[in-house]
Amino acid sequence: MALYAIGDLHLSLGTNKSMDVFGGAWEGYVEKLKAGFSIVGPGDTTVLMGDLSWGQGLEAAAKDFAWIAQIPGKKYLLKGNHDYWWSTAAKFEKFCAAHGFQNLELLHNNCKLYGETALCGSRGWFFEEDRAGTHDDKIYNRELRRLEVSLQAAGEREKICFLHYPPRYRGYRCPEILELLSRYGVKRCFYAHLHGDSHRLAVEGEAEGVTFSLASADYVQFEPRRVL
Repeated sequence: MALYAIGDLHLSLGTNKSMDVFGGAWEGYVEKLKAGFSIVGPGDTTVLMGDLSWGQGLEAAAKDFAWIAQIPGKKYLLKGNHDYWWSTAAKFEKFCAAHGFQNLELLHNNCKLYGETALCGSRGWFFEEDRAGTHDDKIYNRELRRLEVSLQAAGEREKICFLHYPPRYRGYRCPEILELLSRYGVKRCFYAHLHGDSHRLAVEGEAEGVTFSLASADYVQFEPRRVL
């Protein structure tokens, strides 16, 4: 039994937004993902950290979720900035039931357990010093609340945090998210979102008492990163 994490699958099996057009690492990325996920077994759990499908709605994303569902083991899904299919938890559960996707669950306003370890998370957001009173300010505060709800749901268990947006990278830190990680005793945090040249900005390793790890698909060569 193992726990894995990866973000940014950017599947487009039912739409015409394939990442192949970017070339480089993304050329043939669906086959690369298929090979990468071959390390995952039926008893394993994978946290998928957002930007999973380009589908504009659940039905438009159905082929992508069918692809995800065939990956062995449990899958917990975070929201990314490009997940336009995202709806309510109730609608997602109904959609999965209708399509026979029995191993997909949302990690959203909740936590999931892996043994005695709590898996917590949210999409996150970028911190901007001049955001006060803006639309981004409302989104940022909402994401803070969602992350805290997730961390609170874990109680006193050991917590691992998963985010789509990086809470810190070179030259940048998201103080309120980092404060939550510190206050709730999070020691490990996995994030995604950074691609291509942005990989050089990634913070890997310990900073302020938390060990950070980037697991965007092209950064980990399309193979899920082992967490536990």
